[in-house]
Amino acid sequence: MTTSRRGLLIILSSPSGAGKSTLAKRLMEWDDTLEFSVSSTTRSPREGEEDGVHYHFTTEEDFKYAVSEGEMLEHALVFGNYYGSPAGPVRTAIESGSDVLFDVDWQGAQQIANSALRDHVLSIFVLPPSIAELRRRLETRGQDSAEVIEKRMRQSWDEISHWDGYEYVLINDDLDQSFERLKTIIAAERLRRRQQPGLMEFVRELQSEFEGEET
Repeated sequence: MTTSRRGLLIILSSPSGAGKSTLAKRLMEWDDTLEFSVSSTTRSPREGEEDGVHYHFTTEEDFKYAVSEGEMLEHALVFGNYYGSPAGPVRTAIESGSDVLFDVDWQGAQQIANSALRDHVLSIFVLPPSIAELRRRLETRGQDSAEVIEKRMRQSWDEISHWDGYEYVLINDDLDQSFERLKTIIAAERLRRRQQPGLMEFVRELQSEFEGEET
């Protein structure tokens, strides 16, 4: 007999260039039951963006109301627009046994870890093998200007300094090995007793069978 399980709220954080986004993409390919948390935002949609796919687009009034009602797991004001993670879809996914993946910074992770869903949080921080390697990765991926790279490098130490607020820390010196470790962590966390609400009833059934054997 198998028991149903609750889903996990999986948080991945890292400084830019440490490999977090690549690991998240691999996770989604590894397990197609994983859901990626779609954020809400008060900014206007950009060309090609779909409501409910790229973001949940909402008004500032509705966003602030959701925050006041505790319906945002985390939120922040960025360049004049609000961004946040709605609790409702995550709660539904967890209760149905689906895991939800979050790509957030340490501040968002801290808010989620203090939310009503904290018992289901699995937080993982990804570190680069060295600062020199972090810079090399940012430069070779060819996505940012020299100015943006310098800004990301200045921000990286602040992000790294919060590594000890996470349950697990991966040093991403080899992407394949890091991905295997990540899968191992998730597989083990899915088996935690608190994630298996049907275990109590299962053990009661075992006890009842055992008592029947004795009579």
